[in-house]
Amino acid sequence: MTSWEDATKVEKLDSRTYAANLLDDWCIGSVPNGGYVTGVILQVVSTHFSTALASQNQPHTITLHVEFLRRTSAGPAIFKVEDVKLGRQTSIVHVHLSQGGRDEVVAYATNSNMDTEDGVSFDTGYQLAPPPPPVDLAKLEEGGDENWHQQEKMPFSKFRKASNRVQFHFPRRGQAMRSIADEWLCFTDGSNFTNTSLGFAADMFPQIVESYRDQSQGPFWYPTLLLNLDVKKPLPPQGVKWLQVRVQMKRIKNGRTDLEVHVHDQEGDLVCLSHHVGFVMSAERNMAERRKPDVKI
Repeated sequence: MTSWEDATKVEKLDSRTYAANLLDDWCIGSVPNGGYVTGVILQVVSTHFSTALASQNQPHTITLHVEFLRRTSAGPAIFKVEDVKLGRQTSIVHVHLSQGGRDEVVAYATNSNMDTEDGVSFDTGYQLAPPPPPVDLAKLEEGGDENWHQQEKMPFSKFRKASNRVQFHFPRRGQAMRSIADEWLCFTDGSNFTNTSLGFAADMFPQIVESYRDQSQGPFWYPTLLLNLDVKKPLPPQGVKWLQVRVQMKRIKNGRTDLEVHVHDQEGDLVCLSHHVGFVMSAERNMAERRKPDVKI
């Protein structure tokens, strides 16, 4: 089982070019999971700001906007980074992920230094509604929490290989609503979530669409069109074992969906928000032969 660190390893080729290898065991069918690809992009941005832009002293990505132009595939990928705006408080870069000589994914990242941020702060009274059940993480790890239990295998896990990288823990009494999914996540191999894996955590959840359909019909594929990430606080350098995730879907119509994702740490503090737009497609579309370069999904 490949660790997150190894799966997102980035090689610097020059001051604005980076290389990575997208791995098959982090795929959905033949396509690397969107949250995994987002994580590699976050690693590219982190490497760029720690090397080419080290003088900016802006190590933290606070916002990320990712557009998935076409299906990516397992194998080598090249990342080109353009410095769009370099500022004292924030800097913005544009990332192009290419495979086979064409752009497959593009992203804009805004970096800052959350350790030195200064400004007004107010308590808005934010909380999840309806609230998820309370948890005892020590008991959860041993399988004895009275409100949460581990899902041993996710539906269609052979097709959704990336889902095997984490352990899912769901409310014992079921989800509060069919359109909501609450979960506690940890990596299967025992490693910790870090800032670069927030996009992956925000893209690992039970497929809400499948609570509305007969799963005996086989798997659907849910390709991501875009993914936004709004990071509220950095994780500690050593990372954290557990993250709590709330996912809510507002509308499923004509094969297009939305997702609103809230990620909290084990103290209940908000770590990041994420918003996704995606399609609902047959699994055959995922596994189909790659088309000509000028044809999109």
